[in-house]
Formats: sequence, C-alpha cells, structure tokens
Amino acid sequence: MQHKNPLEVVQAWQDAANSRNFERLMEISDPNIEVTGPRGSGHGHQLVREWLIRSGLIFKTLRLFARGDVVVVEQHGVWHSEETGKPTSEADFASHFRVEGDRVAQLARYDTLDVALEKAGLDYSDEVSSKG
Repeated sequence: MQHKNPLEVVQAWQDAANSRNFERLMEISDPNIEVTGPRGSGHGHQLVREWLIRSGLIFKTLRLFARGDVVVVEQHGVWHSEETGKPTSEADFASHFRVEGDRVAQLARYDTLDVALEKAGLDYSDEVSSKG
C-alpha cells in the first residue's frame, strides 16, 4: 500500500480541523495522537476533538517546511468563542507535525517558527511551496 505524502496528510488534517469535519479528522489522526501546546500535552482522538471545539481555532497556512515524515507549518490562527462563534483572539505561531503512514501521530504548537523548526530538526532550506 502506497502512503500519501506527509505534506498532503497535514494539509488534509488542517482542512478537516478548520471545517470541523471530525469524522475525517479522526480518520487521519493516529488513535493515540500526541498533542502538545502551551497548556501541556495529551493523547488521543477525544483530546483533539475537545480542544478544537473549546478553542474554536481556525488555521491559515503561511509557510510550509517538510522533510521525511516531519512537517512544520507557520500559521495564523484565529480563536473563536464556543458560545457565539465570534473571534476572541488571533496570533501567528508554528506547528510541528509528525506523520506515520497516512495519519498525523504528533502535533506540537510553538510560539515561533524558529523554535518549531529546531524541535522538528528542520531549517529554512526545507521550505516547500504552499501552492502545491
């Protein structure tokens, strides 16, 4: 069985997260996905679902970096109120994804692109076109 390109998996993951297509999101998330952010880390589908519902986070890709099964995405995020759906805050940040097969196995959010690249073992030479 041929696996998808890790970049395609990450882009599909973000599309599913942004559209709140939780069925698709769970299909492309490892059942024991590790999620790390400013408030700590945890594992599993339920954590991902609850985090996205609670935060109302919508991702916009700014830049992409990839090598092997690792992808770093520089992003602009907008958080929305769970009650009203209105934006509550926004910021630029970077996310480090690790893909295993056709699923995201790890997601870590960092405040800066430089930190995400360092943690992922990537550098600016690993930038790829976001138009692909």
